[in-house]
Amino acid sequence: MPKPITRNTLFYGDNLAILREYIPPESIDLIYLDPPFNSNRSYNVLFKDESGTASEAQLTAFDDTWHWGPTAEETYFDLVNHASAGIAKMISALRDFIGSNQMMAYLVMMAARLVELHRVLKPTGSLYLHCDPTASHYLKIVLDTIFGFQNFRNEITWKRTTAHNDPTRYGNVHDVLLYYSKTNQCTWNAVFSEHSEEYKARFRHSDPDGRLWTDGDLTAKGLSGGGYEYTYKGCTSLWRVPIETMKRLDDEGRLYFTRNNGIRIKRYLDETPGIPPQDVITDIFPINSQAAERLGYPTQKPLALLERIIQASSNPGDIILDPFSGCGTAISAAQKLNRRWIGIDITHLAIAMHKARLKDMFNLEPARDYEVIGEPLDLTAARQLARDDRYQFQWWALSLVKAKPVGGEPTSRKGKKGSDRGIDGIIPFIDDPKGKTSTAIVQVKSGHVKSGDIRDLIGTVQNQEAAFGIFITLEEPTPEMITAASQAGFYHSPIWQEKYPRIQILTIAELLGGATVQMPRFSTATFKRAPRVKKSTGEQAELDL
Repeated sequence: MPKPITRNTLFYGDNLAILREYIPPESIDLIYLDPPFNSNRSYNVLFKDESGTASEAQLTAFDDTWHWGPTAEETYFDLVNHASAGIAKMISALRDFIGSNQMMAYLVMMAARLVELHRVLKPTGSLYLHCDPTASHYLKIVLDTIFGFQNFRNEITWKRTTAHNDPTRYGNVHDVLLYYSKTNQCTWNAVFSEHSEEYKARFRHSDPDGRLWTDGDLTAKGLSGGGYEYTYKGCTSLWRVPIETMKRLDDEGRLYFTRNNGIRIKRYLDETPGIPPQDVITDIFPINSQAAERLGYPTQKPLALLERIIQASSNPGDIILDPFSGCGTAISAAQKLNRRWIGIDITHLAIAMHKARLKDMFNLEPARDYEVIGEPLDLTAARQLARDDRYQFQWWALSLVKAKPVGGEPTSRKGKKGSDRGIDGIIPFIDDPKGKTSTAIVQVKSGHVKSGDIRDLIGTVQNQEAAFGIFITLEEPTPEMITAASQAGFYHSPIWQEKYPRIQILTIAELLGGATVQMPRFSTATFKRAPRVKKSTGEQAELDL
């Protein structure tokens, strides 16, 4: 049995292993997941057979393609041999139909995780799976098998972009959210949206007290089921209401007598709570390039979309789980709405973005306000991360100094240096009376280091006209490196009238011990700063899983 989690928590790692190890059964109120899937690739490519040895079905921050390889094969074997009979038959039939390709790898990896997500969901809980039409029909089969077709609630269409001119087909402008519940006793709160100005303009009449109203039909003509035929105040018709109700409405001043001797009912604007939630969402717009909440993450979803989901299917104090937490929109929405939360992601880049966003929006700090599990806490763990995956090590090291990585994956998986010009990360900051942005360049080394590395960094700083160069190293610097860095001189702050070493060497051991970059205090955010959110009323309760 997994150990209880008592605080809001971010997990770094594979969500399948984390779900099995950390999350107890029937402990989560609401699950939202937006699993990576490369829908921009050719549909034919997705169904092309693969050799099975090229790559694992491993996720990176911006490369959201799944592949059929050893991991997918092993997961498929586990489902067929250890899952319930219905799930085993379903996944086997899908493979017979689809074959061993990227699409099937995606469905196999998702099926294994959805089995665990069903396990951890409370009987009153719900799950929203965000996908696109490329795979939504297959995912619905998987979900029907795991959750039961009777627990399907909605297929929600969200218009995620403006009109497209897609050659030889209709414009692809929507995403799909598949909404399932654990049982028929799921939490549901109708979240009403504000009426449009066009709708409100229909309420053009007003009472002496200023209440706006429009008139509605009271006759039952043309309606199936009959009505009530009688004469009221000289008007004979087939009415929708009995005469007793007609008299009560008249006493309440709810009847409108027309010039042609008709009777209609007054419908007041202030009595309509708004538009109830619909399965087609067109009033929540995508995050455009100028949006205040845009953080630069390619699949970022609007905060308003997650707020609507969380408000509809959970209550304050409930526990929200996002097993593919990306840039943390679901977590931020949960925090804003006074829900508790658990986020999981397989990249240190995403965890760094989460921490920056929680700081910017709510002034939350790790350890003090929430837990982060899976990040190295000592030098031994840091060395292990570097051996396991130097790219994840690089992202994690950059997060220690709140540096923004350059590009999604700073160097290619084949080890060939990309177009980063020797820059692994940057720290933008403002140190100019006119608000001009300056930059500190960051390089990360997990292996052998030498004085030539420092000379190269000095050259990069000069070529890029940067203010600083920050050199992060897992190994101890040589005396020659320290000498070369000291010879680079100082950066003089025009605002603070202070000087800072132009080239700074920081070891991982020093950073874990609390060391920081020496630079002006008036710095900008690591990632594009998320707008600050006012503190919600009431304290969040501890998680009790």
